[in-house]
Amino acid sequence: MDIDQDKLMDFLHRFVGDLGAAMAAGNVVVGDRLGLYRALAEQPTLPGELARRTGTATRYVDEWLRGQAAGGYVAYDPQAGTYSLTPEQAFALTNPDGAVFAPGAFQLVLGALRSEPRVAEAFRTGAGIGWHEHDEEVFCGCERFFRPGYAANLVESWLPALDGVEARLRAGARVADIGCGHGASTELMAQAYPNSTFTGSDYHEGSVVQARKRIAGAGLAARVSFDVASAQDFTGGPYDLVTSFDCLHDMGDPLGAARHVRDMLAPGGTWMVVEPYAGGHVTDNLNPVGRVYYSFSTFLCVPSALSQDGGYSLGAQAGEEPLARLAADAGFARFRRVAETPFNIVYEGRR
Repeated sequence: MDIDQDKLMDFLHRFVGDLGAAMAAGNVVVGDRLGLYRALAEQPTLPGELARRTGTATRYVDEWLRGQAAGGYVAYDPQAGTYSLTPEQAFALTNPDGAVFAPGAFQLVLGALRSEPRVAEAFRTGAGIGWHEHDEEVFCGCERFFRPGYAANLVESWLPALDGVEARLRAGARVADIGCGHGASTELMAQAYPNSTFTGSDYHEGSVVQARKRIAGAGLAARVSFDVASAQDFTGGPYDLVTSFDCLHDMGDPLGAARHVRDMLAPGGTWMVVEPYAGGHVTDNLNPVGRVYYSFSTFLCVPSALSQDGGYSLGAQAGEEPLARLAADAGFARFRRVAETPFNIVYEGRR
């Protein structure tokens, strides 16, 4: 076998970067869980000082800081021997309500990877793995990963992009948020539109329990409720708006869900579909964002769909064409792309 040494070195550089990133995931989660990033954002700090302020052991903190600096997650001053966070690093590492929150993404990664033995076996058998069968960190990390993007875009740009929907919400609309998980999207909408009522639903009972606790703590229980139900059998219509956030591609029967959504909508009602950003062809998705979503999809989305009845397994990079075809087959009069970010595309379906 003839080996091109330059190409081999290029691949080894990529491998080393990925290996460091894989181990960095655990270190990022530890830094978030122990408050190391938050304390580090306050001022440049020596390892011993950071350990004292966070109630941790200096030797561990010292090694953690060096690895964080090597990865570009922490700034290091070799003259003073201190570590700190730049404003940009602090923005991405310390604020769960900001537009980007890296620790949540890594928490989701670690939770998903705990299913590696089962995923490997599923490769052999073709069987599915239900969403509810994953580690608890998957549910928490998923919310912490997606919520920042919703907080930054949902009320400010996504809902206003829908034809006439924002006016309905301000006047008082009935909304169903299907596949709601811990209810982050439901809560954000309820806070923004006090005249409307919201019903979130998810087939995973543990997530629904968590969503109910959150809404009660936010003082929104009078206008927001949560049910354990799938996208194919949620009740309570007719609704002016039905939303599905980053979940349609996880369903084994998305066509059945789309048909049921249409049946639950009032005349002229709207279905807002938020899905991971994806192009229409594999080559469109051979980039860092596509790599993230294909990798998550292999461990979470495809196994989830294959665990359900329906015969579909769209995956997180399905693209616009299959979704438009689903909407047309379900009887929607119109389906169009209305907004996008580097991580999501928003579609509007009209009854």
